[in-house]
Amino acid sequence: MKDIVIRPAGEADFDAMWTIFQELVASGDAYYFAADTSREDCHAFWFGRGIKSWVAVLSTGRLLGMYRLLPNQLDRGSHVANASFMVSPAAQGVGIGKMLGRHCLEQARRDGYLAMQFNYVVSTNVSAVLLWKRLGFSVIGTLPRAYRHQQLGFVDVYVMYKFLADPNDWPEQ
Repeated sequence: MKDIVIRPAGEADFDAMWTIFQELVASGDAYYFAADTSREDCHAFWFGRGIKSWVAVLSTGRLLGMYRLLPNQLDRGSHVANASFMVSPAAQGVGIGKMLGRHCLEQARRDGYLAMQFNYVVSTNVSAVLLWKRLGFSVIGTLPRAYRHQQLGFVDVYVMYKFLADPNDWPEQ
């Protein structure tokens, strides 16, 4: 993994990000996007206002995966981060998701977030659920049959949460 760098995403990365996005969305098993989601909507998802995106890149320049980090809510909820992750199907199973997850948690702490919430983790995406649990997230809610899986039909979705700092040490406001 020493040949992999995680760095802020830039416009020059978008073609590779778009390819990964299309591959994952077409599978219909983990993301809520429709298979015909436009390139423009994908771009707004990764580079929209208030969104910080990061990419994992092999020393050869090949983009392996990405995540985006933003407040889960505005104003009074902005101390809680939200993130979304995608790893190229060709790079799955070798620890890229774990690298991105750890980097994201560190970045969220650096950015001053006190907790992180994932609003929509598809329950049948076992590798993602297990990864987030290993990184300290808990399932705090289940949305029954909230995702229309391409092969399995309607399946549950989890809301997952993790404190990034001890709540006893949080500022008063």
